[in-house]
Amino acid sequence: MSTLAEPSHPTVADFHRVNRGGGLFSESVSQWIGAVFALVAQRLGLRPTALTITNLLLGLATSVTVVTLAGPVAAGDVPAPVVGLVALLGWQIAYALDCADGQLARVTGQGSAAGARVDVLCDVAAQIALVAALSATAVAQQPETPTWLVAAFAGTWMVNLVTSVMQSGPNAASMVTSTSLPVRLVKLVRDYGAVIFVAALVLALAPALTLWVMLAFTVVNGGFLLASIAFSARASLR
Repeated sequence: MSTLAEPSHPTVADFHRVNRGGGLFSESVSQWIGAVFALVAQRLGLRPTALTITNLLLGLATSVTVVTLAGPVAAGDVPAPVVGLVALLGWQIAYALDCADGQLARVTGQGSAAGARVDVLCDVAAQIALVAALSATAVAQQPETPTWLVAAFAGTWMVNLVTSVMQSGPNAASMVTSTSLPVRLVKLVRDYGAVIFVAALVLALAPALTLWVMLAFTVVNGGFLLASIAFSARASLR
């Protein structure tokens, strides 16, 4: 982990230097925005958990808004681009705050086991709300949306979060260790920042396609889960 030459006067670059990745999009966009938030929080004397809770509240508010307006958008009473813009800004800022809390904790030495637990629990809550928002949009746009697909989408969505938590400890392992640009581009399908960016664009430009986006995410995350089981089982049998 990188250390700071002047801990009392960190810069945006100092905060970004200690980020935990997340993928090409996250590292290039979300983590940098998070570094700015972390710097502001440090100057204001805020603790990392304050950013965590703000991330949760903003994420929940954004998803509740999408759920509430799913029906009016489908009926043509509310313009889809308006809801898409709300989702884009709300989810991306919430995710940047999620990036910022860890950066702030590592740079200022405020990290703790309790703070890490709060972070994970808030991530789970925010992502449940996001899944509900996309599901509500799909059902509003296409009432014949299969119940099994909604359930499978909700279940497999959490694969990314669970595997990320599992890979943060001393026993972390990656199925694909290459960091080449082609590999990182392929991994964008599981980059949370990129995923919520695409989801918001669909809500803004083609909400009727939300069902197919859910199906695609289900296939990708379900396939990754099966591959992870096989990878881990093979390693455990060696």
